[in-house]
Amino acid sequence: KERKNNKNVSLFFLGHIFICLNGIYYSMQTKMQIAIDGPASAGKSTVAKLVAKKLNYIYCDTGAMYRATTWKALQMGVSLDDDQALGKMLETMELSFKPNEPEQLVFVDGTDVTTAIRLPEITNNVSLVSAQPSVRKNLTERQQQIASEGGIVMDGRDIGTTVLPNAQVKIFLVASVHERALRRFKENQAKGIDTPLAKLEAEIKARDYKDSHREVSPLIKADDAILLDTTSLDIAQATDEIMKIVKNTEK
Repeated sequence: KERKNNKNVSLFFLGHIFICLNGIYYSMQTKMQIAIDGPASAGKSTVAKLVAKKLNYIYCDTGAMYRATTWKALQMGVSLDDDQALGKMLETMELSFKPNEPEQLVFVDGTDVTTAIRLPEITNNVSLVSAQPSVRKNLTERQQQIASEGGIVMDGRDIGTTVLPNAQVKIFLVASVHERALRRFKENQAKGIDTPLAKLEAEIKARDYKDSHREVSPLIKADDAILLDTTSLDIAQATDEIMKIVKNTEK
């Protein structure tokens, strides 16, 4: 009888161990997809990196992918509105990222373009390149592949609407034009790029219009995205707000 009781106890504990392990496995298999969209200089990339770090998730900078494509096109002399030529170029273009501090490194065909893709020439032309259907199709497929297993924080302009429409967390980050221009101005100065604040404001307004009026995957807030205005928030506060949203989603 005692042996039978011991057997029952063993089976009981084994059952609980299985349930616990299964729960851990399920948790590992269901890491979330977090989509952060918004206009230029709203703080998407900065907070996305921090959120990914806090969650131990992968961070994917989709904006860098479009900038890298623009850089490659300019290097090759490909017309920035030639959809067919850009699509052909992307068929053989190798794009990779390497973790680094303070920002991850971006490589195109083995060349480090991390700094080059942030220059004004790229910033002022990336909207035209990203509006081309072949470019969006190619990079969207790459982004979806990266995010396929979850555990990803991805920022851009059409992540919650097109790239990851089933993401468990969707944030639409905004800030006033003046505040966004001021942020870009400070970033540029830190990198030794001298662009007048008024010019940056005009460029950001123009970029907003282009991004929100393009035919393919325009910049719009997904119906189920949470709007977060960061005009009066610093980076830490914006990150904390997103982490609260993530934690609430996990419950």
